[in-house]
Amino acid sequence: MTEAAFRKLALSFPDATESSHLGHADFRVKGKIFATLPFEDDDEAKGNLPGGVGVLKLTPDQQDEFIEAWPKCFEPVPGGWGQRGYTRVLLRATSTPVMRKALKVAWMNLTQKVSAAARTPRKHSAKSKPH
Repeated sequence: MTEAAFRKLALSFPDATESSHLGHADFRVKGKIFATLPFEDDDEAKGNLPGGVGVLKLTPDQQDEFIEAWPKCFEPVPGGWGQRGYTRVLLRATSTPVMRKALKVAWMNLTQKVSAAARTPRKHSAKSKPH
């Protein structure tokens, strides 16, 4: 898997767009990030790992499942972010079908969350109720 292939897969999902923040390219749905990719010249953000890395926003349980199934491809992001499910993908070790599956899970996490938020009626404070 290359960075270009990661980018192409991430953008293949409905409503996915590319933006950037904190020195990383990010991939979003309705403004919410589901994956990131360090810019090509940012070796420090790539963890100095040959072939580069991407990061997926998974749940901790999903992270565990991917690491168990493909331990050479996935690892928690170091520190507290990794404990919250943020998962580093070792691009060189990952195949296109595995990456597509992982990106789809991250994308679905957000699309389901965004859809649920859109269906939830807003609560109005007492001040905003008509009298």
